[in-house]
Amino acid sequence: IASAEALEDCVVGEIERSCFIKILQSNATLTYHILKSIATELGMSNSRTVTLTQKHIRGRLAESLVFLRDTYGLEDDNQTIKVFLSREDLANLSNMTTSNAIRTLSAFSNEGILELDGRRIKIIDQYKLERISDLG
Repeated sequence: IASAEALEDCVVGEIERSCFIKILQSNATLTYHILKSIATELGMSNSRTVTLTQKHIRGRLAESLVFLRDTYGLEDDNQTIKVFLSREDLANLSNMTTSNAIRTLSAFSNEGILELDGRRIKIIDQYKLERISDLG
């Protein structure tokens, strides 16, 4: 059992399980692509789990910010991440407490790496953020 929360406006469709299984059974190419996608996601999830257990707090938060940038993109200013997460959601994504996420974001801001405006995060120094992510 899993749950999901939409981070932005979206349209959700539903397919009955029996109908979905019939489609998969009758279309080998579609089944292959779905399995390939699931395997890729599982591999990335496994890699991320290892990373989140081995990196220090700064590295984990930096990696999450780079992940959000790469996944959702940047606004027209080419600096602001297009998705706006709460501090709690960002902390959960980074495998840390909310208070640690807030302190680390403030430290990044004081170091000139980020600018914070509520839930909006502007990456001022992409190189430094990526370096912190890489070094852990």
